[in-house]
Amino acid sequence: MAVANWTPTAGLLHHSDRGSQYAATSYQRLLDEYGLIPSMSRTGNCWDNACVENFSGTLKRELVYQRQYRTRRESIQDIFEYIEVFSNRQRRLSTLG
Repeated sequence: MAVANWTPTAGLLHHSDRGSQYAATSYQRLLDEYGLIPSMSRTGNCWDNACVENFSGTLKRELVYQRQYRTRRESIQDIFEYIEVFSNRQRRLSTLG
């Protein structure tokens, strides 16, 4: 979805945790296909992904825990709207100034 919406340029750093989905050969090939540079957290080092963990906590507090979703589709739409319409366009990211 990120590649389709933002067409990142080659050399973009893609940071993730060590989840099996991110370490999978097919996922790594996809990153390579778009020229994205993979970066993973070190084993047992939660600070590597602190920004994403902070965002995840904020998303849950401000949105998810305040709602009761009837369907998975409804939750996906609501979370998408929160991220794309509110968070990315209206909220300034403190780590980026």
